[in-house]
Amino acid sequence: MYNRGMPSISAVLPAYNEEKIIAAAATAMAATLAELTDDYEVLVVNDGSRDATQQIVEALSVENPRIRCVNHPVNRGYGAALATGFGAAAKELVFMTDGDKQFDAREVANFLPHVGEADLVIGYRQPRMDPFMRRLNAWGWNLLVRLLFGYVARDVDCAFKLFRRSVWESIHVEATGATFSAEFLIKARRKGYRIREMRATHFPRTAGRATGAKPSVIFRAFRELIRLRLTLSKSMPTREAVEDGTRRETQPS
Repeated sequence: MYNRGMPSISAVLPAYNEEKIIAAAATAMAATLAELTDDYEVLVVNDGSRDATQQIVEALSVENPRIRCVNHPVNRGYGAALATGFGAAAKELVFMTDGDKQFDAREVANFLPHVGEADLVIGYRQPRMDPFMRRLNAWGWNLLVRLLFGYVARDVDCAFKLFRRSVWESIHVEATGATFSAEFLIKARRKGYRIREMRATHFPRTAGRATGAKPSVIFRAFRELIRLRLTLSKSMPTREAVEDGTRRETQPS
């Protein structure tokens, strides 16, 4: 049974050609949120799918109006789908997970108690139940992000994140591809937002195909990451610089 004092929640699920699993993912998300709060919505962002993903979600919306389908006419990329979903979110908290059902939606209940002490509660997959090459690519990506920007997160791209909508509204993310999560977290840390990391159960993919290993996706991610590295220091200060400036301003003259 939901807690009437619980904040409202928007769940964002990006989906691309997930017709075999999206109905189960969206309904499980809605059922989970219904147990936690009386004010929620599930936003499935159909990123230009060429299968029946859109039609399936729209049919779900007729049965449960709290499930909504937000459409991209053409495929714009993972980050663009998340940005569209976050921008459409109307509730106090935003929760994001993928539409491929590789996470247990019910574990958002474990994250909720920590939003009082943190602005973002982000998951890490332990163990990560993906094929070896996908795990190897992820290890290299996390290492590269850390080398370029310092510690960002244990699992930068883990698609299990809960945060205040106000955090999203204060950050401008330019990446539209796989670098989206890294840029979001890097800028959140540099703005001084409090981040709590927690384990999220991860399952093997049972339907659909992952697109993260496509050469075009990888090239786009590296291009976005390098662009971020070149422009970030010019556009916003580090958290340490902000804190140092605040200390100087508060010192007696």
